[in-house]
Amino acid sequence: MDEPGWYGVRCVFRWSHEEERLYEENVTIWRAASFDEAIAKAETEALEYAATCNGRYLDFAQAYFIGEDEMIGEGSEVFSLMRTSELDRDAYVTRYFDTGQERQRILAEDGPSAGRAE
Repeated sequence: MDEPGWYGVRCVFRWSHEEERLYEENVTIWRAASFDEAIAKAETEALEYAATCNGRYLDFAQAYFIGEDEMIGEGSEVFSLMRTSELDRDAYVTRYFDTGQERQRILAEDGPSAGRAE
């Protein structure tokens, strides 16, 4: 289902300026007529971004349709990905989002958000 409107596109990068294997995921938003067009726009920008930062775009993009006439603003959902898993909540978060290798810091130990990517 391709629809004209806003799309969020997640791209994955690997940075070569570090001794360690450093990866980045970023989400950008695009006005496009279809998923294919949104991904094409995001990948063009991803290649430029990687070249500027001495990194490599890993040819991996996922798109999310935000909406046709959505106003992008505070609280707007710009990307979403769902997956099924047999893992319980703590194991799921640890496996996919909080492995201990992320570059993030704790904002509030008792708050709803455990960390923020830097």
